[in-house]
Amino acid sequence: MTDPSRTPVAYQMLAANLREAIARGDYARGERLPTEAELSSQYNVSRQTVRRALLDLVTEGLVYRVRGRGTFATSIRPGTRYLRSFGSVEDLLAYSLDTTMETIQPLRRRADVDAASRLQLVSDEVMVGLVRRAHAEAPFCVTRIAVSVETGVGLIERGVLRTAGDVTPLTVFSVVNELSPNRIAGVHQSITSVRVPPEYESLIGCEPGDPSLRIDRLYYDTQGTPLELAISYFNPERYSYRVELSRRFDP
Repeated sequence: MTDPSRTPVAYQMLAANLREAIARGDYARGERLPTEAELSSQYNVSRQTVRRALLDLVTEGLVYRVRGRGTFATSIRPGTRYLRSFGSVEDLLAYSLDTTMETIQPLRRRADVDAASRLQLVSDEVMVGLVRRAHAEAPFCVTRIAVSVETGVGLIERGVLRTAGDVTPLTVFSVVNELSPNRIAGVHQSITSVRVPPEYESLIGCEPGDPSLRIDRLYYDTQGTPLELAISYFNPERYSYRVELSRRFDP
């Protein structure tokens, strides 16, 4: 029996059709797509369905919209940019389903006042490592991981961030979650646009001076204690970030 929850709805089907058309090259860079009214008539769907489908394509970077003029194709082809939608900690865990993590620099003990302060540690000593994440063999982000010495030792004992070149589908914070007596309950996150640090450019396929999406994540447990600091730099040509927001109504 087909699971209804997995059956594509109208806007998803329309988005898939438009995505295929863009992939075939039906719309050149800067070429205007049919209007909402034209798409509604062509595919026999409502204008609201068309808007929802186009919103997905805008989020994926495949098209852009100009008020009063229409929707236009970009130079990005479907499948060349990794899209991840986040609405919960569980969505972060889904990274392990379709991406891989490569250890660039294994965990090492060092003094880092800033990281230790953000992790609320008594000592200035932390364990720091560097990893790179890839989708379909295309690296899209590099992340500097900082954890307490105790947590770092536990990660190494589990074989995580122990040897340069190791590749795994695991996420660091999923293992940290298993090591901690109190499970990870949430993430404090900040997002900024910065130039890619020179030492990371070649790791994620960027040129000198290219922009990047920097995302700082501080994972904390059920007691509010920080467990892991992850500072990531994403190549925007290979990665698109989407946040799902929902509204909760009282019964």
